[in-house]
Amino acid sequence: MSELLLDQILGNRNDPDLAKKLHDLGHHGGHVETLVVSAEDLPRRRFHAQTDHGTPCFIALPRDVSLVDGAVLYLTHHHAIVLKVGAQDWLKLQPLNNGALELGHLAGNLHWRVRFEEDCLLVAVDHPRETYLARLHELEHAGKVKVVA
Repeated sequence: MSELLLDQILGNRNDPDLAKKLHDLGHHGGHVETLVVSAEDLPRRRFHAQTDHGTPCFIALPRDVSLVDGAVLYLTHHHAIVLKVGAQDWLKLQPLNNGALELGHLAGNLHWRVRFEEDCLLVAVDHPRETYLARLHELEHAGKVKVVA
C-alpha cells in the first residue's frame, strides 16, 4: 500500500458537522482509523506514521498549522483518519528544604516542559527517564529533591 499524504487538518472530531460525518461513516460501511501520535511529536510538521489499521501516512503540514488531539486529517465517503494524542509520561518531583529554587533553575536551564501539582513539579518525560534521573542525581543525593513517581 502506498503512503497517504496528509497535508492539512480538516477540522476536529468534536466539530458538530465532522462528528456527524464520522458517526455516519462508521454506520454505513466505511471505517475511521486512528493515528496515534505522542505528545512530544505534536510540534513536528513532517513525519511518517502508521494508523491503527496499518495505513502508512506521511504528515506534511504547513508551519502555521498545529496538530491537536481529535484533528481530522483525512475524510472521504468511505474512509477517515483522526489523530489521537498518546498519553504523556510525567516524572513527579518534590522539592525538599531549599531545593525548590535549584530544581526550578535546573528545569528552566534544560528547557524541560513542566506543570505543577500541589507541592510537586511534574516534568514531561520526552527522553529516556534515566536522562532526567541522571540530571537530578546531585539534588536528590543532597536531600534537596525527592523523586515521587
